Amino acid sequence: MRLQIALMAMLMGAMPAAVAGNGWITADEVAWRAMQDDAAIALRGSSPAGLYLLELDLDQVGRLAATLHGKLRHCGGFMLHESEDEARLALAGTGPQALPERARPSYRLTQQAVVAPALARIDPAKIAATIMRLSAFPNRYFSSAQGVEASDWIRLAWEEIGRQHPGFSVVQFAHAAYRQPSVIATILGSDRTDEVVVLGAHLDSISIAGSAAPGADDDASGIAGLTEVLRTLVAGKIQPRRTIKLIAYAAEEVGLRGSQEIAKAFRQARVDVVGVLQLDMTNYKGSDKDIYLIDDHTDPAQNQFLRALAAAYLPALTVGSEKCGYACSDHASWTGQGYAASMPFESAMGQDNPHIHTRNDTFANSGSQAAHALKFTRLAAAFAIELAADSQ
Repeated sequence: MRLQIALMAMLMGAMPAAVAGNGWITADEVAWRAMQDDAAIALRGSSPAGLYLLELDLDQVGRLAATLHGKLRHCGGFMLHESEDEARLALAGTGPQALPERARPSYRLTQQAVVAPALARIDPAKIAATIMRLSAFPNRYFSSAQGVEASDWIRLAWEEIGRQHPGFSVVQFAHAAYRQPSVIATILGSDRTDEVVVLGAHLDSISIAGSAAPGADDDASGIAGLTEVLRTLVAGKIQPRRTIKLIAYAAEEVGLRGSQEIAKAFRQARVDVVGVLQLDMTNYKGSDKDIYLIDDHTDPAQNQFLRALAAAYLPALTVGSEKCGYACSDHASWTGQGYAASMPFESAMGQDNPHIHTRNDTFANSGSQAAHALKFTRLAAAFAIELAADSQ
């Protein structure tokens, strides 16, 4: 009940403070090299860990994001902070640590009788249908009307799926500084309701040319995976012990803004988040292995748990490791708040979808199929079911 009261106040009653004036960014060396000749950006500090503190006008953040996406051909590698003080804490690496009362999960696999039929229910045709529907929005940019419409569509789609589950609810998380809301769906736990398992993906898209941005792989594929996880949990009438939250984040492409606000709100409410999984780009197989676990800015023990899940439930899959750098997706927001986070990725870096952040990130350019995304969706479902049932 404590969790429900805190979250209702957080999600429904309190709007985040609007950001005005200059923006404060932390970035890694790769991103800083790509932007250091930009006269609109001022260097305000650096750290021995290779992070840089930068100041710029907030109106320039979208331009900066597009520039970095174009130069680096991956997500921007920066986090936009709400204040200089918050940015300096991130620079110093003195952000929140794990909540002192959080004991590590056992990571034992005990739910074979539940997981196996759940994975069999996951339908690649339904994953494909969601990818196609979301990528039909010409652009899901965080400040656009279509970005808002995409958020509304996700809320309604999840509401329609989840209404058959007695513990289900869905809300939109309003961000006062921009128009696009995030979406948070909840399946309430049976007896450990205050302990939460989070699965996330980002709903926005961006184009380096400022034109159409269908974002089929980046990241309609991740949202489609979450949607199918929800459907299989509901269809199986699965009642987790811990609460499961599925989150579609706004404004990932412009400094992880949506997930940062949400992760910080959870931390401020002292929500006991047991583990976080991020699905960001899952439907383009550009490398020999099936799944690459990102091993920087993630939790090693939870990454090993994902390997165990894959070995037990998806033994035909090959799993590799990769680094994606600072702030490469929304898992970094949770890591920054002291929570255990992981991200499985579609390929080795540099071999991922060459069409991201352009008008060509379409379902057709991922082969007009969802076979690769299916692997990640099954892994995510196994993660949710096992971690939400863990006895420790």
